[in-house]
Amino acid sequence: MNDQIKQDEVNKAVWAACDTFRGTVSADVYKDYVLTMLFLKYLSDVWQDHYDEYKKQYGDTPELIAELMTSERFVLPESANFTTLYKARHEPGNGERIDKALHAIEEANVGKLRDVFQDISFNSNKLGEEKQKNDILRHLLEDFSRPELNMRPSRIGNLDVIGNAYEFLIKNFAADAGRKAGEFYTPPEVSELMAEIMDMAEGEEACDPTCGSGSLLMKCGRRVQAKFGGSKRYALFGQESIGSTWALAKMNMFLHGEDNHRIEWGDTIRNPKLLEVDPRRTNNMLEPSRDRLKHFDVVVANPPFSLDKWGIDTAENDRFGRFRRGLPPKTKGDYAFILHMIETMKPKTGRMAVVAPHGVLFRGSSEGTIRQKLIEENLLEAVIGLPEKLFYGTGIPACVLIFRKTKTDDKVLFIDASREFKAGKNQNQLDANHLAKIVETYRKRESVDKYAYLATPEELAENDYNLNIPRYVDTFEEEEEIDLVAVRAERLKLKAELAALEDKMDGYLRELGY
Repeated sequence: MNDQIKQDEVNKAVWAACDTFRGTVSADVYKDYVLTMLFLKYLSDVWQDHYDEYKKQYGDTPELIAELMTSERFVLPESANFTTLYKARHEPGNGERIDKALHAIEEANVGKLRDVFQDISFNSNKLGEEKQKNDILRHLLEDFSRPELNMRPSRIGNLDVIGNAYEFLIKNFAADAGRKAGEFYTPPEVSELMAEIMDMAEGEEACDPTCGSGSLLMKCGRRVQAKFGGSKRYALFGQESIGSTWALAKMNMFLHGEDNHRIEWGDTIRNPKLLEVDPRRTNNMLEPSRDRLKHFDVVVANPPFSLDKWGIDTAENDRFGRFRRGLPPKTKGDYAFILHMIETMKPKTGRMAVVAPHGVLFRGSSEGTIRQKLIEENLLEAVIGLPEKLFYGTGIPACVLIFRKTKTDDKVLFIDASREFKAGKNQNQLDANHLAKIVETYRKRESVDKYAYLATPEELAENDYNLNIPRYVDTFEEEEEIDLVAVRAERLKLKAELAALEDKMDGYLRELGY
């Protein structure tokens, strides 16, 4: 086998590892185990690779090797090494041993991996009774010991192979997860579109308040790397309400080498955790907190669509004033997330892109009031309509809303990209050409026949601030005019030809005696 690893080989091997669970445990449960084992195997391979390199150079001085290993990105206790777990795989207690290894890794890397594994237990009854659980985990350890999953840096060359494998798994789990997919995954082409439009620069900070697995956030960072020669002079911030998904984001960041990040665990609406602490605050618990929401250059999100029970009970007295433009409906939280994001944009450089269902464009009542105020404050820059069946778990079309704190004009650009896509059996996709057209149209900020329209404030007001895209972008195609005289002439000609053929056929049949 060629020692140079190939992305396809890694992807196939990690996906094959899922066979260990299929038919016994549901995908929304076993995804956490497979992704965590991939993470553990990667840490072990990197650690062992570096250790072996140092041993070649300084074999007779173990103290020096130990000292050199302290400069690694992480610390791996010997008991937590994949090899240690693999060697003991035939013994009882695989689940307990793996859990202890994960806790040891947490304790040794508190700054980077605190609490990451607290919601993931390999010793859980979800995997069945003790004997079944032990057998499943033995098979899993054997799956990850395959040569294709030797992930040593000396073999793979860079982190991208592992990061890509992680993204591959997350995408495939999303495809299998139905409605649950929205909890942790945004299709890569939609993430790419949002990152391109946000165009993050060196030195800037980006935030995703509903960050899922962190993929959308990292796309913004990669935009900086692509533009500035691999520079990592930027910072990523996020918050995620589901514990196991938050852990995914932390591991995903680590595997992609994104060390300059801060991902918090908690409900963004009820308990936002990305705050700026007032420097005047003291330890006196009687003094009221003057903390405020942290502001960012770039804010991106794909929040859950029309979330019920989003937190209206606490929103009425929100200490950050996020809902001063109005309270979103009790059973539809779309504008709760939008208003939160608006409040976290920096005053001058702040811009944001948010995925939302089309209902946010035209629904009335309190949402209509909020929409009108955002438009009158000249914050809304563009509305981009996307094709249907792009998102896992829902076939409905969505849109991307672009807001900006400092706009160059007072107009709103509407782009109808809903009819241009690559059709798939279960999911539609946007290819590079589709994305390029959307981005180019957004940047030119001009009307394009049957594709885009730059609407004035007066036009928006005339439409009662209804942002339904067909009100502005006319995609109606006139049917070609039918020439009835020509159609009648063609019909008579065909009838004559048919009569002649029938006569000829009758002649043949007579000759044959029929």
